[in-house]
Amino acid sequence: MSQPASKVSLTGIKPTGEPHLGNLVGAIRPALDLVKRYESIYFIADYHALTSIRDPKLLRHYTRSVAATWLAAGLDPEQTIMYRQSDIPEIFELHWALSCVTAKGLMNRAHAYKAARDQNAAAGREDLDGGINMGLYNYPVLMAVDILIMESDVVPVGKDQLQHVEYAADIAGTFNHLYGDSYQFKIPQAVIPQEDTGRTLPGLDGRKMSKSYDNTIPLFLPEGQLKKFIRRIPTDSTPVEAPKDPDSSSVFQILEQFATPDMIADTRKRLTAGGVGWGELKNQLFEVLNHEIAPMREKYHALMEPDSELETVLCEGAEKARERAQCVLSSVRSAIGIGR
Repeated sequence: MSQPASKVSLTGIKPTGEPHLGNLVGAIRPALDLVKRYESIYFIADYHALTSIRDPKLLRHYTRSVAATWLAAGLDPEQTIMYRQSDIPEIFELHWALSCVTAKGLMNRAHAYKAARDQNAAAGREDLDGGINMGLYNYPVLMAVDILIMESDVVPVGKDQLQHVEYAADIAGTFNHLYGDSYQFKIPQAVIPQEDTGRTLPGLDGRKMSKSYDNTIPLFLPEGQLKKFIRRIPTDSTPVEAPKDPDSSSVFQILEQFATPDMIADTRKRLTAGGVGWGELKNQLFEVLNHEIAPMREKYHALMEPDSELETVLCEGAEKARERAQCVLSSVRSAIGIGR
């Protein structure tokens, strides 16, 4: 008796900046954990990045950086598939086919598009669509194609990205209603990582660590710079000998994500009792972070070298991904009446 096929998990990573600790905790770790439960596929959404990045050298760098980061963090290309979106031309043909069954009204309600219009309204601009490109407007359809062309069952996303998976399910449902006698897309479901349901990793200013706030701690800083960044995390003026509330401390909240349970419990106890200064806590955080990141940092920089195995990994991943994409696109073409 044959075993049932594994369900597919798809993770997309947009290459729009340098990796930081928040990415590791909020996205990379949870997505890599899905390998234990699903057939996991990862792609670098370089075409999505064109909505905001206009520097070709920077886009190439960020694309390589994303791939190197995930590999350094533990992604095993022998157990998964990793590819660049731009290496899968079938995505862009399917994008047109699904655009033709997607309601414009659905796109009008997309969060990113509505936010851009709201910004124009707040700035007093008469043209609410001013400065909005069609890439941003059509973004949800392309993301739906990314999901559907790999026959994804689940898509790990943060709460702010949940709508994209809902749109993919909506678009798939419309296609299935029209052409379901010939081909049926899987209806994907969102998986929200546990880290995104509660406390988020704080940045240098206490707010959620995010590139948009410019408050991140870059993931692969050299030791000296890492220590300087940690020193910049704000603390209050509570004296060394006074008790402290660990849960109100950004330094402790970051430590919780990287230290062992025993260390976390001991540090919490000592802070609550008093006698531990913020400087000592920051030194502890530096030692813990540097110990964990040092091997990743070394592997990352090796992968970023021009003659590394990085390009081979991406090309081999693209070959595997295209096999899947070609099967789906062939079925769609037949269903809609394109080709022989």
